[in-house]
Amino acid sequence: GSHADRDRSREKRRRGSRTTSIMIRVASHTDTRFPKNKIRVLLLENVHDVAVKAFESQGFQVECKVALSEAELIERLEGSNGHEAIHAIGVRSKTALDAKLLSKAKRLLCAGCFCIGTDNHDLPVAAELGIPIFNAPFSNTRSVAELVIGEIIAVSRQLLDRSTECHRGAWFKVSKGCYEVRGKTLGIIGYGHVGSQVSVLAEGLGMRVVYYDVVPKLALGNAVQLGSMEEVLRQSLYVTMHVPQLPTTRNLITATEIALMPKGSYLLNASRGDVVNVDDFATAIKEMHLAGGSADVFPKEPKKNGEAVFDSPLCGLPNMILTSHIGGSTEEAQEAIGVEVSNAIIKFINTGITYGAVNFPEVDIVQKPGSHRLLNVHKNVPGVLSKVNTALCDAGVNIVQQQLATSDQVGYLVVDMNSESSEEALRAIRSLEASTRTRVLW
Repeated sequence: GSHADRDRSREKRRRGSRTTSIMIRVASHTDTRFPKNKIRVLLLENVHDVAVKAFESQGFQVECKVALSEAELIERLEGSNGHEAIHAIGVRSKTALDAKLLSKAKRLLCAGCFCIGTDNHDLPVAAELGIPIFNAPFSNTRSVAELVIGEIIAVSRQLLDRSTECHRGAWFKVSKGCYEVRGKTLGIIGYGHVGSQVSVLAEGLGMRVVYYDVVPKLALGNAVQLGSMEEVLRQSLYVTMHVPQLPTTRNLITATEIALMPKGSYLLNASRGDVVNVDDFATAIKEMHLAGGSADVFPKEPKKNGEAVFDSPLCGLPNMILTSHIGGSTEEAQEAIGVEVSNAIIKFINTGITYGAVNFPEVDIVQKPGSHRLLNVHKNVPGVLSKVNTALCDAGVNIVQQQLATSDQVGYLVVDMNSESSEEALRAIRSLEASTRTRVLW
């Protein structure tokens, strides 16, 4: 999206469009109906305009902010200080929806991460509150993979060092320590969406690819899966990290692992900031065990753009490429993410479909024509479905179709029913002890 500081609030009412009303059970046990033109969506961190237009096309009210303080965000979540409570929020990587923020959400139906990573959000708490969180696991894959390939070539030729020298008026034509990548071995740790794309692109350059993943993964092209990360480190002149942020991946690469890599090799990290111990990384560059490397992610990253806001032990080191978490920051990726996540949010608000939610049971069922749809989130304890169906039966509901999905914590039930009984059904479901949140679409 635009890098300009956008600060706008848009309200658009579409006359003549079909209105979908929702009924929400909130903490105060009050029911509030909202036609679509009163659904409020808050988008932060320069989410792409394609998402804004998608929400506006539904008649939703959209507010765009580059950033909000915690206090300002709480005002939007709880509907205080002159603000109406929001129903959906879209963020990128800098905003963390933690337990404190989620607990303030009065009407929040769902959240969208306009990025790949969701590990900075409290996913279990969101699930318990009946708030599915959607992301875009594929949309910026190519952008990250291309960045990594570019960095592999750049560190092989010491491009940034030569460029910096020329910018300051120096001239050093150097070939020592500069190499072609053709025929060299690339080791990939984590063979998921990005890692496998890097694999394909690297083979196109004539590189030999080996990889390690904690689960067996189908090798693309001529790549070879090795039995351990240590084997990959020993065999590879280039090692690139593509693992999620988990307790088991924190400090996955330290001085011990770097010592296994050949002298004069290169380490690249575009996964998560705490996967590689940056102090050990810096030491390996200074001691010339590593000939160079790159980092696009860091243990601590600035909350906003600006001068003199970033520092790292890796700063100022030779043949070391540092970038400001830009792996997925291309126009193509941000537009694709905007389309994917906004569509998921719209589908959930309008139909209750949770396909693609990262923290929530997935339900993907087409609503029967002429029916009202009841959406119920409840604690995943024994006997709930039986009680729900009994309550619906006692309310005189004719069930057209239903689908239940569960996770360890949460059950999510979608029921299409005859429209005449939807009010009675809602009251019946609300009375159940295990029920967390219920809404009806009609």
